[in-house]
Formats: sequence, C-alpha cells, structure tokens
Amino acid sequence: MGIHHRIVVIGGGNAGLSVAARLRNAGQADVAVIEPGDKHYYQPLWTLVGGGRAPAHESVRPQASVMPQGVAWIRDSAAAVDPVAHTITLSSGAPVGYDYLVVCPGIQLDWDSLPGLAEAMESPSASSNYRFDLAPKTWELIRGMRSGTAVFTMPSGPIKCGGAPQKIAYLAADYWREQGVLGDIRVVLVLPTPGMFGVKAFSDELEKVVARYGIEVHKNSEATAIDPSAKSVRIRDNGTGVEEDLGYDMLHAVPPQSAPDWLKDSILSDPADPRGYVEIDKHTMQHTRYPDVFALGDAGSSPNSKTGAAIRKQAPVLVENLLSVMDSSRPGARYGGYASCPLTTSRHTMLLAEFDYSMQPAPSIPLIDTTRERRDMWFLKRYGLPFLYWNLILKGRA
Repeated sequence: MGIHHRIVVIGGGNAGLSVAARLRNAGQADVAVIEPGDKHYYQPLWTLVGGGRAPAHESVRPQASVMPQGVAWIRDSAAAVDPVAHTITLSSGAPVGYDYLVVCPGIQLDWDSLPGLAEAMESPSASSNYRFDLAPKTWELIRGMRSGTAVFTMPSGPIKCGGAPQKIAYLAADYWREQGVLGDIRVVLVLPTPGMFGVKAFSDELEKVVARYGIEVHKNSEATAIDPSAKSVRIRDNGTGVEEDLGYDMLHAVPPQSAPDWLKDSILSDPADPRGYVEIDKHTMQHTRYPDVFALGDAGSSPNSKTGAAIRKQAPVLVENLLSVMDSSRPGARYGGYASCPLTTSRHTMLLAEFDYSMQPAPSIPLIDTTRERRDMWFLKRYGLPFLYWNLILKGRA
C-alpha cells in the first residue's frame, strides 16, 4: 500500500512552507510536503545580488532548516495528479494518496522558449538574476562595464516578480552614475507593456526614474531571439510587428515563464490558459472543479502579480478556507488580489508598489507615502523583508 496523508502540499517554496506551517499551527497533525530540493532560496534578494548590494549566500539555507516541525517531507517531485482518485504520482513512480491537496510547485523558467537565451547565459556578456548561480555574474558584468550598450529585457506574460527585469537596470545605471561612466553607456530597457507599470501612480514615478538615468525604453516590445556569438538581440515592437537587431555589450535577459510541464498536462490546469496554471477561484483559492484541491502562489490562475507579498496574503485565506471545507463548511475567507513589488530605483532608494485586483494603490504602511521613492523603504527591502521571510513567513506567523 502506498503513502497516504490527510493533507499533501506540492512544493516546498514560500507558498508551500507558509501553508504547511499554518496548518500545523492550526493543529493539523497529518501534513506532508512534496519537495525534491535540498536548498531553499529567498529569491527576492537575487536582484540585490546582481546589483552588487547583497551577498548571494544570504539568499540560501538548507531546506531541512526551514521545513516546519512535524511535517512529513517527501523528497521527490510531483509528476502527475489524479484529483478523482485522490492520488499524486511522484517522479520516482511512487503514488501518494491524499484527502486534501494544496498545489504550489512554483513557476517554470522556460529558458528554451526564446531562441538563443540558454546559450547566451553561458556566454561572457549575458546574465540573468532569475538564476541563483548567475546573479553574481550580473554584478561582474555591471562592475566591469565602462562604455557600450547594456540591454535589459522582460518577456510578455505573467512572470514572478514582474518588477525585477527593470529593477536591475536602475541598480546598474545608478552604479554607472556613481562611477562617472553613465554618459558613455547606452542603457536600453525592453518592456512588453504599454507603460512602465500597471498602476498609473507607480508608472508615473518610474517615468521620472528612467528620465533621470537617460534610459531608452522600448514599450510594447520584447526580445524574440538572441545571438550570443554576435552579441545581438532581436527586438520586436508588438504593436507594429517591426523587428530590429540590437547589439549589446551587456545583456540581462529574463526567460518566459509558465506552470511546470506536468501541471500543464493535468486536468487541474485551466483549459483556456496555455500556460497551464491551476484553475482556482481568485478569491477563495479553491479549485473551481475539485473542492478538495486548493492552490496559491505562482502556479495559481488568480490574476494577481506573482510575488511573495501575494503569497503572504493568500496563505491565511487558503488555510482558513481549507479548514472550513474539512469541517464541511463553505469557504468564507477572501483574497482581494493584494500584491506588492519593492522596486529598487537606485542603490539607496526603493519604491514600494502595493496594489490589488482593482489595480489601484493599496498601501499597508500607515503615515508613509509609498508612491514615492524612499530611503527607508530601501532598508525594508534589504533587511526587513528577508528577516520577515526567514523568521515569520515561513513559520506561518506573518
């Protein structure tokens, strides 16, 4: 007979551990987490690593050190889910049965979906803060550049931490300004969106930031191919369809992203979404067709920005609703789409963009205008949020 647990959580990242810890804090004795990795990463720090403002080692800890006490850790990955039979098939082929399921395996970085991207990452002039091993390389490229063209790209579609592709451009430009070489560097930022940000108040502020640094912004545009041997990236204007090849001396590229492949092939995913996210009610986090299945975090279909801040608001809602369903009650807690994006606008300032499903500012800190760049918000990003993550969020207390 295979393994069976009352509650199984797929994924041991921010979402999975937050939920597992909250369930244990609520008295649930039989909780299992499926997670193959032996290291746990605080990924929001990677932007600061790439910008030379934090050491990489601060972003990683052993997975065993953050796994909630009393949780069964299944050190494997999910390969398939049968929500009718209440079973998960692991990559090893072993089955795991469940009564209730929480799906949060994170998001998949599709390096091979952009021609030349994977090869560019192995070349001397390109990097990406979306990989732990590459973030220090980003800083080496920034630190070594004194003239030429630096290109920063962002793909279309939902990605984790949607502000990260432009945050590193600001950190780089501010460093070059400090070094007195910014005037000799053409900084190009390629964004697939019509504005700098989806919320006008923050978009207006970021327009001032790019003007201050003299950054050339290509909106409604994205990279369609990279030739690392020629040090060239092809940029398409999505409005006109016109493409141009842009030479670079430094490239920071962000891969397109989607749900993990096994999830795309699952009946849990939204059939109308080719990216394969789990089809959930955007307010309750409950699956729309399988009431004993919930999801949160980057792999959920809720239309919020895919950030750790969103998970922090989703996790208590999901746990409350899951416990209600387990008690034969209707889910009553609701998530309003809150997310925040701490946008580093220089090496000393940050813009804390907070918003919800209404796409209007949703400030959470009293008496502080977070629609403007602030020095105190920098300290929140660099020190406050990592402390909160390791000591409270992963333990289900914040």
